[in-house]
Amino acid sequence: MSKDVFFRRCKNGEAPGYPRFQGRHRYNSFTYPQTGFSLTYEHRVCLSKIGSIKVKLHRAIRGMIKTCTIKREGDHWYVIFVCEVEHEPLPASVDAVGIDLGLLQFATLSTGETIENPRYLRHAEKKLQALQQSLVRKKRGSHRRRKTVKRLANAHRKVCHQRRDFLHKASRKLVNQYGLIVFEDLQPANMSKRPKPKQDEDGNSLPNGAAAKSGLNKSIRDAGWATFQQDCSYKAACAGRTVLFVNPRYTSQICSGCGAAKKKTLDER
Repeated sequence: MSKDVFFRRCKNGEAPGYPRFQGRHRYNSFTYPQTGFSLTYEHRVCLSKIGSIKVKLHRAIRGMIKTCTIKREGDHWYVIFVCEVEHEPLPASVDAVGIDLGLLQFATLSTGETIENPRYLRHAEKKLQALQQSLVRKKRGSHRRRKTVKRLANAHRKVCHQRRDFLHKASRKLVNQYGLIVFEDLQPANMSKRPKPKQDEDGNSLPNGAAAKSGLNKSIRDAGWATFQQDCSYKAACAGRTVLFVNPRYTSQICSGCGAAKKKTLDER
C-alpha cells in the first residue's frame, strides 16, 4: 500500500489497513515491455540492469519479439518471449468431430475413438502426501523445511508440466485432423464447487456428500477440461479451423438418429 492510498483512506474515514511490504518472495516474474532486452546471439539474452545471461532455446524464435518475461518456478528460471507472427492456416478439412469430455475416459469422440485419462495428480498423490506430511513435521525457518518445500514444489511442478504436455499434444492432434470440432459448453469451475452445507431445524449439520464431492472435484481439476478447450480454440484459430460450443442440456439423452429424448441412467449415457 502506498502513502497516497493510506492518507486517502484516512481522509475519507475508511479503515486504512496495514502497509504491505514488498518482500523478496512476493513476485515470481517480471516483464520487459518492448525494450530493455535483446538476443545477442543464439544462446545468450542481454537484459537491462542485469547483463548477458546464457539461455537454452527449446525452439527458434519466429517473428518480431514484443515482450520478454523472466519467470521463476522453484529453483528453475525461464525467459518467455512473446512474438508477433503471421498465422499459417492448415490445408482445408471437411472432417468434423464431436467430443464428450469425461473422467473415466478423458475424451470420447463421435467417431468412436477414445483418449485415455492420464490422471497425473492421482498417480503422484502418495508422493505429494508423503512430502506434505514431512513438511509439517519440520521446524519453521529450518534448513530441512526449506529443502522439503523445494522438493514439494518440484513434485507439483512435474505434475503440472505432465498435464500441460498431454493437453498440448492431444489438442494439436485434433486440430491437425479435423476442420470442425464441437464441445459441450461445460463450466468446470462451477462443476467443481464445494457442496453447500445443510442444517436441520435446530441448526445441526447434516450430511451433504462433501467427502464424495471432494474426490470428484479433484478428478475434474486433474483432467484440465477448460485448458484443453482453450488449447483447441486458439490452435484452431491459428490453423483456420473451427471450434464450436453447444448447450450441454440433454446432449447425453437425445438420440443422435431420430432426435427423441429419453431419460437415461449415468451408465447408459
